[in-house]
Amino acid sequence: MLGAIAGDIIGSPYEGLGSKEYDFPLFALHSCFTDDTVLTIAVAVAILDGLDYGAALRDFGNRYPGRGYGGYFVGWLADPSKGPYNSWGNGSAMRVTPVGYAFESVDQILLEAKRSAEVTHNHEEGIRGAQATALAVFLARTGSAKDELREEISKRFGYEMDRTVEEIRASYTFDISCQGSVPESIICFLDSEDFESAVRNAISLGGDTDTMACIAGGIAEAYYGQLPVEVAREVKARLPHEFLETVLRFESRFRVANGT
Repeated sequence: MLGAIAGDIIGSPYEGLGSKEYDFPLFALHSCFTDDTVLTIAVAVAILDGLDYGAALRDFGNRYPGRGYGGYFVGWLADPSKGPYNSWGNGSAMRVTPVGYAFESVDQILLEAKRSAEVTHNHEEGIRGAQATALAVFLARTGSAKDELREEISKRFGYEMDRTVEEIRASYTFDISCQGSVPESIICFLDSEDFESAVRNAISLGGDTDTMACIAGGIAEAYYGQLPVEVAREVKARLPHEFLETVLRFESRFRVANGT
């Protein structure tokens, strides 16, 4: 799941700029982890330790405040009695990468992605975005060709997947909805040649850069394998110790379980 975290950190300085540049510094002085990383770690801990997804999200969200959470999510964090708030935002998709690694069938992936989403994002689009992202990670890591992945995501979720990054980039604007950012993020992976180009594609659309690069980066790592050494080093240098421990625990458990 380090690929998702890397995408978040690399995309963080470009959030809100609307830049369509492809060639930009991967890491800058202000490159840092955001809510995408915090909540990805929370989902991983929930899976590793058998915790309720909502409880893990509240725990990490409250211990790492001010990381760019949406307004409704901040209200949800502050009120332990508050239930899901019918969100269709891409927050459900940005945190779901660990699900794509931890379960071993399509049915399990879809069920756990739904469970991880619906504690906050119980709108059908919020659930669908999480399921599409987790399934893309699963298919990427289990050997599906890109054309097969494209067809499966299109058929199962109704996303328009026959576009290219170049076609999308021309008119794309900032969009935090699952339906307006998840298919585009998956296409950024599909049009890539390696991990770095997947992340660059996502950021170059000029949208919700950290989240879209998080989604594309998570799928890209699953498909291409381990991150470039320099990227991994830069990412790990920007993470708290407990996040690094969680990444190590997760990779040790599920890479062995998956035979990778």
